[in-house]
Amino acid sequence: MRILGIDPGLGITGYGIIDAHKAKYKLIEAGVIRTDSKDKIPKRLFKIYTCLSELIDEHKPSVLVLEKLYAHYKHPTTALLMGHARGVICLLCGLKGMQLVNYPSTRIKKAVTGSGHASKDQVSGMIKNLLCLKSSPRPVDITDALAAAISYTYIENL
Repeated sequence: MRILGIDPGLGITGYGIIDAHKAKYKLIEAGVIRTDSKDKIPKRLFKIYTCLSELIDEHKPSVLVLEKLYAHYKHPTTALLMGHARGVICLLCGLKGMQLVNYPSTRIKKAVTGSGHASKDQVSGMIKNLLCLKSSPRPVDITDALAAAISYTYIENL
């Protein structure tokens, strides 16, 4: 099964595409989509949309796993901006007829590391091991996206 995991953000959206079969994983592609903070929101959202649309068309994942929106009371603007990116991603799933799955970050961490409160370094280390990589993907937006994709296999018992 081909799975696309996304760590949404307006400035940096991380993505990771894996093939999963019986707890064995193969990394297909991973990276980030960066938008320029000087650009207006419509232009930034359009870039996220077009880049992800091209990825989906090229790799044809069966499911898209998206981290649920988390809002901290000290940073409400961050949640609103992330919500814009999530909205574009959800729309893209609808237009492409893809299955969309949302998990809270604690559920993703628990599935991948065994602890819902694992550190970024712990998640990164597990992703490195599960995908048999020489080094951990950077930036962490990629690791978070790959963790989302891998968590789907654990949570859905594939």
